[in-house]
Amino acid sequence: MPSPLSSPQLRLNLSEGSVSFSFSPDAATNLKQAIDTLMNRLKVNATQTGGKPQPQEPMEYRYTGEVFLEIFCNPNIWSSPFAAKVLITLRDERIRLNTEAELTRLIEDVNQFLEQYG
Repeated sequence: MPSPLSSPQLRLNLSEGSVSFSFSPDAATNLKQAIDTLMNRLKVNATQTGGKPQPQEPMEYRYTGEVFLEIFCNPNIWSSPFAAKVLITLRDERIRLNTEAELTRLIEDVNQFLEQYG
């Protein structure tokens, strides 16, 4: 169990490795809401039959704290929520990380964080 003085760390598991950074429970709740909206958009696209699918708005989540985090996903290019991937940018004044992660893995990581700190 982390000490009460340390800030909560969100660990994102990537296809090759992971990254951890300070993140607040409120920010995690906001990210979960953005993901829930994205999931609804992905489900709409997956269940539409016949004709041209109605374009859905992409998810663009941004968080600024000790680090800058941006998560982007275009629901129009994925056949289902299980196939979807997100683009992640994480940076501070010393380092910048750009990578891709599975949406389902991101959901698991955020839910685990919220169970621990939320």
